[in-house]
Amino acid sequence: MADLSRAQPSAFICEGGLIANRSTFIMKPGQAIELENFEPDIEGGYRRISGYQRHVRQIVPHTSSSDESVLMVTSFANKILAARGEKIFSSAVTDLGRGPASIIAQGTAMTGSGTITVKSTTGFSSSGTLQIDNEQFTYTGVTSTTFTGVTRAVNSTSAAAHSATSDTTRTVVSESWTERDTGRTNAGKYSFERFNFDGNEKIVVVDGVNDPTVFNSSLSATDVTASAVEGASIVVSFREHMFYAGMSSTPQEVVFSQPFDEDAFSSGSGAGSFKVDDTVVGLKVFRDNLFIFCENRIFKLSGTSSSDFAVSAVTRDIGCINGKTIQEFAGDLIFLGPDGLRTVAGTARIGDVELGTISSNVQSIFDDNITDASVFESIVIPQKTQYRLFFSKAGALESRTEGLICVLKGQEGGSEAYEFARLKGIKPACTDSFITIGDVLILHGGFDGYIYRQEEGSTFDGTAINGKYRSPDMTFGDPGIRKHMQRVIINYKPESVIDADLFLRYDYESVDSARPTAYPLDSTDIAGIYNTSLYGVVTYGGPSQPLVRQSVEGSGFAIALRVNDGGSTDPYSLKGFQLEYQLGARR
Repeated sequence: MADLSRAQPSAFICEGGLIANRSTFIMKPGQAIELENFEPDIEGGYRRISGYQRHVRQIVPHTSSSDESVLMVTSFANKILAARGEKIFSSAVTDLGRGPASIIAQGTAMTGSGTITVKSTTGFSSSGTLQIDNEQFTYTGVTSTTFTGVTRAVNSTSAAAHSATSDTTRTVVSESWTERDTGRTNAGKYSFERFNFDGNEKIVVVDGVNDPTVFNSSLSATDVTASAVEGASIVVSFREHMFYAGMSSTPQEVVFSQPFDEDAFSSGSGAGSFKVDDTVVGLKVFRDNLFIFCENRIFKLSGTSSSDFAVSAVTRDIGCINGKTIQEFAGDLIFLGPDGLRTVAGTARIGDVELGTISSNVQSIFDDNITDASVFESIVIPQKTQYRLFFSKAGALESRTEGLICVLKGQEGGSEAYEFARLKGIKPACTDSFITIGDVLILHGGFDGYIYRQEEGSTFDGTAINGKYRSPDMTFGDPGIRKHMQRVIINYKPESVIDADLFLRYDYESVDSARPTAYPLDSTDIAGIYNTSLYGVVTYGGPSQPLVRQSVEGSGFAIALRVNDGGSTDPYSLKGFQLEYQLGARR
């Protein structure tokens, strides 16, 4: 055992997030050179992110080819509303639940009509529509293990053989998607707005090609047929008017409806339009103003009605790369500009607006992704004060798809700062976040046709989450003296067992330096301080943020820590580290 009587300690907390624009020589120890699939935690430290799981068991039906991505997903009327191909569907799944499902009984082959034998029909209606893979069925009765009176290949689906050879290769049987709107052609990505002008909840959807469509709470669809808004790709409600923009024929125009009527456009009754001198890419209501984001400029509309609506320039020097990046976040509007993430913030002077770049520390991530990405999406997780931006490309591997986490986080001393981390392995074609029943529902539609819920589970729908953290290279004040490492004390917050590896890297990861093998950070095996450590998954008599001691080997003039997490355990937070070492000879 190493003699620690002469060991010198140096401790740091995990704070500052990913820094990609500074030399390791001047970085603070708590900052990170690598921080991938770890999120800056508002409670302190870096937390391995949660995963995502399939929220609706069945694929959204496709209409022309199997590789159609999901063009829209949202929650409305206590159901999931999704668009794929030429149609809009609703699921039998409620906001937070997944609905009933079963699997075809092992060894059973589905080849004809009549009955479907499953393990259990618990939770299913006495009659209805089922979906197995891409085929839909109607049924008229149930027993405990069968659906009876089955007619297959309904709703324009095709008959196919379905079987289950084992529980691990099971074929899922569930209630199917329901068509809600048809006849759309060449639809692009959708935008939508929930509203209530007359005491009835509604949602209007636009797709950049077709007429806007309004759904009531019964999910009955009505098209908005006014020629002025045909092909709108942007929609938002403001001052009881519905505003439409993004029409390909009039890209610089914003059209608004009469008050309290999303489908009426008489100028004599309060409807109207205005133009700006740039292509509109997004609309967002913020602090009693409607902000109009353009490719190279930003404007705002103020006033209370068509009689006093007024458009003024916020800036003519900065625009928005993509309207899907605009979110209200932490009391500001955040958006992606050509130079990274920016906020539009009101100052103490009423009506004055200032613009600020917040992402200079990670600008290289934007440089690598803005040009290559074909799809931009963003979400906000309010309870974490977190904004997520996704850069997706249809043909790219999901495992290589990148994104960015931005957290407004309190700092030691009482200040606040934006901290960042890199996302990798989440590839949304569309997103939505929605507060329902006291919970936040974060959904994304995949390029594979499925609907997923984020912030759920410990994997990416069965794929392990690769988490990475690397500290700066630390010299402890003197890069000319060799340090013989003795021990690392880790302060962490577990949510279950931990399955990760700690690495020590010396002298800027020189190939000529010692490279000790991994030290497992397995909470069932790692050496710990009595009365504070995990035993299995239970903490005995200690705090929720235990300390663990790990004896280490090697020496160098500079030392860095790596943590690699490639498992599928529940998240945990790295709070801080203490390194203990003995001084050696000067270089």
